[in-house]
Amino acid sequence: MTKKVGIQLPRQANPEDVTLRYALELEGLDPVAEIIEIQADSPEEYAQGVKEMDAIITSWGFRIDKKVIENLKNCVVIGVGSVGVDMVDIEAATEAGIVVTNVPDVFIEEVADHAMALLLGCARRTKTMDIMSANGDWWKGRPLLSNIPRLMGQTLGLYGFGNVSRCVTRRAKAFGLHVIAHDPYVSELTISDAGVEPVSFNEMLERSDYVSIHAPHNDETEHAFNENAFSRMPQHAAIINTARGPLIDEQALIQALKSGEIAAAGLDVLEQEPPEPDNPLFSIENVTITPHVASATTRMRPETRRRVGREVGLVLRGRWPMSCVNPTVLPRAALERWQPYPMNRGPNR
Repeated sequence: MTKKVGIQLPRQANPEDVTLRYALELEGLDPVAEIIEIQADSPEEYAQGVKEMDAIITSWGFRIDKKVIENLKNCVVIGVGSVGVDMVDIEAATEAGIVVTNVPDVFIEEVADHAMALLLGCARRTKTMDIMSANGDWWKGRPLLSNIPRLMGQTLGLYGFGNVSRCVTRRAKAFGLHVIAHDPYVSELTISDAGVEPVSFNEMLERSDYVSIHAPHNDETEHAFNENAFSRMPQHAAIINTARGPLIDEQALIQALKSGEIAAAGLDVLEQEPPEPDNPLFSIENVTITPHVASATTRMRPETRRRVGREVGLVLRGRWPMSCVNPTVLPRAALERWQPYPMNRGPNR
């Protein structure tokens, strides 16, 4: 019997056949499954729409929370088309015996590039230089930058040491940065083997000229960067975030920037997305904001869609996925472990 995979209908869906619209996902799903579009204007409608699905694919739209999960009758796998899985209540899915997959390695190079771009923008004050040039203040740029240390020899602190952090490390070392990292879920040996110095959270804050965030959003990491954290950072420090907005207490960041407690910020993610037009961060000259695009390239979207289809397809065929966010559910699932190499646990558990 053909399995049913539910996907929320895109906001701007092209008027084409479902098999054409989801051809990339179906590369991994055919012939075991078909895609059913879920048209919903409320969480309640969405919960009702996915109730009978054997699998769900998501990366946007309504969150798959505990209420949705408890309503599912047949679902064995939820495929998330991103690295972060805050779209899904992982604890509820695990309790229900549902496998949750993600795509932790499809666009890590892109995100690392973007993190470095934001870091370099902060280091060379490119936003301020652009404003000065446009305003006719051509001669003011050099005196400002003459008071900023060169990048080589400075310290980059990484919060989290997963796939993206390791890519950032390679780029940062090419610029002559000393790299330190804090990740309580990665062994010191693993961090050291990458040529990075493992440190505590407070030591990372106190020693870093630049801090780049690469951790998942969960109860433990929410507002990790708060008033207390910013007070520990050097006044010349800059913070970079290409992970998830809620890891930073935005009000505390605004205050730290306005008071001069830290020097700059490069943000690809915010607490609320899209943000309100009057968000104070937009009016702070030493803040660069991009609209959650760190992963975006011509390759990213097609490969992400193929990968999520393959992950869901593996589970529907009765096999372990390549990337499981909640691996404790696997021994309870009627799935065959087939990988010829150890499976990483996924970045969010």
